[in-house]
Amino acid sequence: MNEVRRQLELILRGTVEVIQPNELEAKLTRSLKDRRPLRVKAGFDPTAPDLHLGHTVLIHKLKHFQDLGHQVIFLIGDFTGMIGDPSGVSETRTALTKEQVQENAKTYERQIFKILDPKKTTVEFNSRWMNAMTADGLIQLSAHYRVARMLEREDFHTRYHEQKPISIHEFLYPLVQGYDSVALKADVELGGTDQKFNLLVGRDLQRDYGQEPQVVITMPLLEGTDGIKKMSKSQGNYIALEDRPEDMFGKLMSISDTLMLRYYELLTSEDLNTVKAQHPMEAKQALAEQLVSRYHGAEAGRGAREAFRQKFREREFPAEPDARLVLKPVDVADPQKPALPLAEILARTKLVTSKSEARRLIAQGGVEVDDKRPTDSNAALALKAGHPYRLRIGKRKFAVVEYREEKS
Repeated sequence: MNEVRRQLELILRGTVEVIQPNELEAKLTRSLKDRRPLRVKAGFDPTAPDLHLGHTVLIHKLKHFQDLGHQVIFLIGDFTGMIGDPSGVSETRTALTKEQVQENAKTYERQIFKILDPKKTTVEFNSRWMNAMTADGLIQLSAHYRVARMLEREDFHTRYHEQKPISIHEFLYPLVQGYDSVALKADVELGGTDQKFNLLVGRDLQRDYGQEPQVVITMPLLEGTDGIKKMSKSQGNYIALEDRPEDMFGKLMSISDTLMLRYYELLTSEDLNTVKAQHPMEAKQALAEQLVSRYHGAEAGRGAREAFRQKFREREFPAEPDARLVLKPVDVADPQKPALPLAEILARTKLVTSKSEARRLIAQGGVEVDDKRPTDSNAALALKAGHPYRLRIGKRKFAVVEYREEKS
């Protein structure tokens, strides 16, 4: 695999659309030949103080570009934030004050470096060029787009035909976002699927200003914990980057197995085939630990996982199991290294009809031993005195197995 293909494989992971793929390949080829990293931007309006995992879909894609040696630009839309993005809304947003936007922006700078390398990240604010733009400059910028083109945009089109008000300043939003790409000379811009119109305005304006148009890459909108609606604070289905470790872990464990795979694809670089080969519970715990560790540190990740397992055991494992089995040295071949085939132990509990049924259940992942699911039907369980082993057989059968060293 040549270098361009290697980079494309990582860049295209999880993407919805690339405009245009041939342009992206050409830019990557030229970048490698000239040893000039691509300038890759993604913009975020600081309309709320905390980022959530939905925002990190774009940040993680920026990290992919960063890992490939390109220059990433995290653009904080402190100017556009005072306009309010009209994307996907049915009415004019309430404009934020300059003070609110600036306060929120401070938290963004702190949070993004949980993912991006601060030494390799350029943080920009679009107020830098927009505050300097004169009224004359804004009029000239506005002359680059037609009202008819603006009304082609789905949300504007819908509001217009439903006779819902559209404020003139809302038309400025895609123009300013597009001009950001001109000011930054962006080679690539990332955005959610709801940002496609704004991203394409950037391509148009770059052409008008004599620049090579940026490649547009759209990413999916991450569903929240309900698995249905876009992750959003207003929907209450979000996982904030600054949630407490235990809360973040618990929320991640609440998502469906299907959504878990989507989170793996969009929020990690893990091989999906490897993930699919794991038991869903183990894979989900690994995902939750990885994400908690990313935002709170490895110790917090391990601690949150252990705390969850403890709560899970207390909640799911009955105080009075269906069977209790006590094993003694006489039951094992070598008392110095006591062990028994797991299938034999299950058969001795009498919760399965035979060793062959036990082996079938083990192979199917239907047996848990202390929250782990062995799948080797011939697996042996190493026994330790003083440690009660908790066994779950299927969904509704439970057993506790103990090994005691006293002579029979």
